Amino acid sequence: MHRHFNGAKTALLFGSLMGLFLLFGAALAGATRNSSFLLIFALLGVGSVAYSYWNSDKLAIRSMRAVEVSEQQAPAMYRIVRELSAQANQPMPRLYISPTLAPNAFATGRNPQNAAVCCTQGILQLLNERELRGVLGHELMHVYNRDILTGSLAAAVAGVITSLAQLFAFTGLMGGNRNSGGNPIAALLLVFLAPMAAGLIQMAIGRTREYDADEDGARLTGDPLALASALRKLETGTQRAPLPQDQRLVNTSHLMIANPFRGGGMQRLFASHPPIPQRIARLEGMAGRPIDR
Repeated sequence: MHRHFNGAKTALLFGSLMGLFLLFGAALAGATRNSSFLLIFALLGVGSVAYSYWNSDKLAIRSMRAVEVSEQQAPAMYRIVRELSAQANQPMPRLYISPTLAPNAFATGRNPQNAAVCCTQGILQLLNERELRGVLGHELMHVYNRDILTGSLAAAVAGVITSLAQLFAFTGLMGGNRNSGGNPIAALLLVFLAPMAAGLIQMAIGRTREYDADEDGARLTGDPLALASALRKLETGTQRAPLPQDQRLVNTSHLMIANPFRGGGMQRLFASHPPIPQRIARLEGMAGRPIDR
């Protein structure tokens, strides 16, 4: 298992989220000459971080309408996850199945002791057992690398950047208020550029996490070509049966093994998932050299 400095990334994202709330609180306190806003936004920052930390698994499972399954209900899924968890010397996560026919899978939870792995009905129908093993190895490595929380925080930071930028502009703190000397052009730029910056942050962290989980998952299973084959099927399957652009699903999409939405152009450019052909090429490259576990 590689070390991806996810503890440092998480600390940086926690700090960024708190800093954004404090920055907005300080600006509002200065504009209104009421220092209580600084305390209010500091508390909002702490609350947002705590909520993201403790509820990342529940929010994702609920958004996909997934239900926990027993070994009798999903014997192949249980067998694979039990084997790979034991091989990694880690606790076995809870297993869920989402009723949607859109083929995908994701892992969630703040640590290996409080983790869940979810497959959709669509992916269970699409993949054979060898390919499913490759996908589940990928998802388990997200848990073991501790990067689920990192991804959830990255999504939270991106959302806060966008929301606070819009609030900052439209409350007149940076534009439209002649008495405050605000610059309406700066406010307009903030409205357009802040979401772009937020998207770049989430994209950079998300793509790195997917490449890492591909490689580490292939090492765990010892079969990089199985995951490559699964990704090839998922590229076609997610385009044929995409998830609807519901905001709850959008907020969860960064956890999934493949981009669940149909789209191209700028939407694909800022996607949190790297292009599947590039992921497949890396995995096929791994198959041509010895795999160290």
